[in-house]
Amino acid sequence: MFPAPPRGPRLVLAALGLLLARLSGSSPPVPDVPHIAAYFGTKTRYEEVNPHLRRDPAFVNASVLKPPAGERCSPVHLTAVIRHGSRYPTARNIRRIQRLSELVRDSAGGELRSRWENWFTEDMDGQLVMKGRAELRQLARRLAVLFPSLLSEENRLRISLRSSSKHRCVSSVEAFQEGLWGRPEYRHEVDDRLLRFFDFCPGFLEGVEQNRSALQEVERFRHGPEVDAVRRRVAAQLGVAQQRLTPDLLEAAFFLCSYELSIRSAHSPWCFLFDEDAAQVLEYQGDLKQYWKRSHGHVISSLSSCPLFHHIFRTLDRAGRPRRSTDAPPEPASILVGHAETLLPLLSLLGLYKDPTPLTATNYQSQHGRSFRSGVIAPYAANLLLVLYDCQRGPRLQMLLNEAPLRFPGLEDDAPLYRDVRAQYRHLLDGCDANKACESRAGGRQPNTEL
Repeated sequence: MFPAPPRGPRLVLAALGLLLARLSGSSPPVPDVPHIAAYFGTKTRYEEVNPHLRRDPAFVNASVLKPPAGERCSPVHLTAVIRHGSRYPTARNIRRIQRLSELVRDSAGGELRSRWENWFTEDMDGQLVMKGRAELRQLARRLAVLFPSLLSEENRLRISLRSSSKHRCVSSVEAFQEGLWGRPEYRHEVDDRLLRFFDFCPGFLEGVEQNRSALQEVERFRHGPEVDAVRRRVAAQLGVAQQRLTPDLLEAAFFLCSYELSIRSAHSPWCFLFDEDAAQVLEYQGDLKQYWKRSHGHVISSLSSCPLFHHIFRTLDRAGRPRRSTDAPPEPASILVGHAETLLPLLSLLGLYKDPTPLTATNYQSQHGRSFRSGVIAPYAANLLLVLYDCQRGPRLQMLLNEAPLRFPGLEDDAPLYRDVRAQYRHLLDGCDANKACESRAGGRQPNTEL
């Protein structure tokens, strides 16, 4: 039996009771979805953002397309920036899971020790899982229903498909093609400079990636009172000394719940160690990392995505340009498959999900209503869709994130005129020089904390 924590919310005790009852076989079936499923940050399942897909993965809500009702419009181009689907943990996280497994094996947490066995191996190392392939196939089918004239079999050879070189992204772009056309002869281009732009930006690598001070807010929170309180409660439930359950191992325990859910659709016994309050604390810890490493925390993080930003707008410019009858028709779709680290900097560059107050280690309590929640923005299979319409008044552009309408900052229409979108981003279209922003500096560089 788990020793009861000396103190803690009633929900912890109730969850533990439910776990023990479940293990004894005397309880009603446990719900398929853990109560903390929405708090896993970038390890969140896509269907937590779109719960209707749990019931019907093929459901399409055509009302999300919002060209002006009084203006004849037809879609002429789709750009989709897509994150890969659900994956195995990386080798680094699998090693943490192994250390956690050893800790539990040697602990007093007999019930968990006897009912859970570590099945992760380092050779899994971030590869796409079957669930991840299904997510991309289903997304492709839904988009084909939304945009039948663009993603048709007839347009197959005219649709641009690009992927990061990582195995999980290549597998995802293959699965996307399966969703559109069955089992095709795969046709896509690997383009890391476009989809892993951060690897080619010395300013980001030196100023953020390799600079320990760049993530100091994350480290302060990891060792702060909120996380310490969660460690104390979880250590007590596991029957181990708090100092043995390091912040890394606490995070591994939390993410074990997410991995077993996203990979096996399993309600893992690890989930019952965390109540909703604890899950929100650990979600905030992950959001702090994404905010300060990939988003608004440091300007260089978003500026590193300038190559992708310019590529997207060059593609849209070509698709929306007036043409003669002898010109080749525009590219119907551009499919770009990358990472959460691809999407988050781009969304930040576009001015999205920027809260009035920066996320810090000391303002957790005041950030419960924040817009920057990485699990809502960039879950597995996340997608940014840019739909260009040919309309009576001229080309219009609509943006959707995870198949839900999203307005451009500073513009009131759901599908504003394309020229108005370009005017809104004129400073980036004329500037946003990645070579200049990313240049290396002698002696390294400090991150730009302008917010």
